[in-house]
Amino acid sequence: MRRLRTGRTPDLALLLPVVMLAVAVRAWNIGGLPFPNDDEGTYLAQAWAVQHGEGLAHYTYWYDHPPLGWTQLAALSWLPSWLLPDLPTFVQGRIAMLPVAAATTALTCLVARRGGLNRWAATGAALLYALSPLSVTLGRQIYLDNFAVLWVLAAFAYALSPRRHLWHHVGAGVCLAIAILSKETIAVVLPAVVVALWQGSHRRTRTFSIAGFASGLLGITLLYPLYALLKNELLPGAGHVSLLGTLKFQLAGRAGTGSMFRSGTEAHTLVRQWLEADPVLPLAGLAATLVVLALPRRSGLRLRGPALAALLLAAVAMRPGGYLPKMYVIQLLPFLAIALTAVAQAAVAALPAGRLARGARGVRGVRGVRAVAAALLLTAAALLIAPPWSRTDRHNATTAETDAYYDAARWLRDGNIPHPADTRMVVDGVLWLDAVDSGLRPGTGAIWHYKVDQDPAIAKTLPHGWRDIDYVVSTPALRGERDNPQMPTIADLLRHSTPVATFGEGGGRIDILKTRNETRNETRNRPGN
Repeated sequence: MRRLRTGRTPDLALLLPVVMLAVAVRAWNIGGLPFPNDDEGTYLAQAWAVQHGEGLAHYTYWYDHPPLGWTQLAALSWLPSWLLPDLPTFVQGRIAMLPVAAATTALTCLVARRGGLNRWAATGAALLYALSPLSVTLGRQIYLDNFAVLWVLAAFAYALSPRRHLWHHVGAGVCLAIAILSKETIAVVLPAVVVALWQGSHRRTRTFSIAGFASGLLGITLLYPLYALLKNELLPGAGHVSLLGTLKFQLAGRAGTGSMFRSGTEAHTLVRQWLEADPVLPLAGLAATLVVLALPRRSGLRLRGPALAALLLAAVAMRPGGYLPKMYVIQLLPFLAIALTAVAQAAVAALPAGRLARGARGVRGVRGVRAVAAALLLTAAALLIAPPWSRTDRHNATTAETDAYYDAARWLRDGNIPHPADTRMVVDGVLWLDAVDSGLRPGTGAIWHYKVDQDPAIAKTLPHGWRDIDYVVSTPALRGERDNPQMPTIADLLRHSTPVATFGEGGGRIDILKTRNETRNETRNRPGN
């Protein structure tokens, strides 16, 4: 294996400890914080469906997202579930995300290197990404964005390859296609990858490079609409889901989160939460992005593509009236880290080092002066970053918010449910797989709470509404739908059931509730049933 090196120290010797540190800070207390998100359970259950040959999802696949993200999760999650079967399934899934974090950290460094940063600055970019509290917290969780940003970084690495081989540029298109089929919102960076490809290709063969890139991108991406076409699910129609129908809903039918610049909106609250977790990388990184785009060619950097990616992603987040999900910032973080270290390197390189070297005793030559300047800059950065990051990372490492989920998962698996093969339980996405592991039938025995009223196929199996349910696991996500007019059965279940077990307290409490439905209980307990 060839080692990239500039001077005596191999890049790998600097990068490997950073990658190990990135994995360590995410692994420590990975099951304790953050509080489980229902999306995590959804993607893990969809990965389970792929693993068990149940199709692309555990219920009807309705093209909510392309399936390649949870297909990758299916390939990674079998090992933690095999080695650590007693852990709640959401923790097993989070452990499966650790290789993704390691690869993303390494690719952040590689893109920075190929963009013109020296080995120290490139390693610094990887370190910023590895230790940002936002990256640590969201990188632990089972989000499709983590897969998407990994493959986008791979696309940039291929586009900026110093070898300029045609197959590298085809590889850039393939990697971008995989990223889009992991999380479709990442497609906004397409112009930025093209800019990187333009900088990374030779002008005499640029036409072939662009053609190879386009063939790799379209050849993979078009498989998704082709799949929908072959299933007669491309166009909207009666009685079936459709790719274009879902795309229309995602773009125009979904309720927006408001403008991040207007107080009181969901987007404004979310951005404040991001900045409370990490005020440094988002703000300083965005400012650095603008500087990188303005740097002249003589700077020797080829980072306009990654900087443009950050700018495009930020512009989408800032649009008024759009939908801003809590995990969206994941896509920005590595590009912000690269931009910040690029500006630091450019600032050190711009020093009048020759003059300083002649006037400084004990410092020999340009390299010595710049090394001192870099050390001073690094010290100042550490003093700025350390206080807010250390507070948040200490919280991430020591706080346990998920004990109730641990206890509820253990209760489900310990045989507390009589007649599991004939029991129907409504449960949130996070505990759905734990309910399946307890012996309940997937889909119709263990019922994801979102599907009770929203999926016609499940509604048909519940002709008497809540009376056809035996148990409901009341979690924060499920209780959040109590007043949803589109999910009336959830409110009925919570009104007509009594607790048989309770775990935790306050807003994070989980109650195992048994429905007060004597007719169904008597029918199930008759001899022969």
